[in-house]
Amino acid sequence: MKKRTLYSILAVLLILGIYSYEHFLAEEESAEIVEGGKTIKDDTNEYFLPSSTTGQIVHHENYSLSYNESHEQAEWVAYELKKTHLSSTNFKRPYFEIDKAVKTGAAHWQNYKKSGYDRGHLCPAGDRRFSKDAHDETFLTSNISPQEHQFNAGIWNTLEQKVRYWAGKYDGVFVITGGVLKGRMKTIGDEKVSVPNQFYKVLIDTNSGTTKMIAFLMPHKDSNQPLYKFVVSVDEIEELTGIDFFLELDDAIENKLEASSSYKGWSFN
Repeated sequence: MKKRTLYSILAVLLILGIYSYEHFLAEEESAEIVEGGKTIKDDTNEYFLPSSTTGQIVHHENYSLSYNESHEQAEWVAYELKKTHLSSTNFKRPYFEIDKAVKTGAAHWQNYKKSGYDRGHLCPAGDRRFSKDAHDETFLTSNISPQEHQFNAGIWNTLEQKVRYWAGKYDGVFVITGGVLKGRMKTIGDEKVSVPNQFYKVLIDTNSGTTKMIAFLMPHKDSNQPLYKFVVSVDEIEELTGIDFFLELDDAIENKLEASSSYKGWSFN
């Protein structure tokens, strides 16, 4: 065998060896990230996390989520918004990144490109301005859902601002947000990311005296109606989504609060 041929074979074997090793390391790193997402983080208030209809709960440092692979988005994102979290700091918006902690694979951000829909945050970047890391963590694709721009920048943004107002007024609230992933929906991108027809937001306040809840269910379209027009019972959202909210609460308190669509005690001024 000529030396040149032998060197060529050895070079190919070396390249294959390096590639295999790098692939092995990448697989190991991916497995570690997925495993890390299963661990409850120090700042996560596990007591208020809802049930998962998919069994795929991921815990990030500053929010948790339940990923629905069939619809390529979270069925819910949950986090505590403390009064101390509120900040007006403006960080530069980072690029969206695929959430590597989602075992089944989170949707690619390119699904949204030229789709006509915004990459709508479920845990808003505005709720995580207390640090750059917390802010940037909201730019994972597991934390977004397709939203019409007028809705995202309009009534939905108004609700997000109101949640921050209540977090300041009531010394913190726990927030659960998602799209209603039921019924016939449009899809976008090669991965067929579902476009919810409705979005919901559920809040609980346990810091200002008497425990209280409020839930919002919004059609996916812009609106000029006041926020209180979208208040519904938690029971209604549970029936729509199949998700059990606040299952750790005492049954008597849970049943009473979740059945009510009253917004008494929540300031809309």
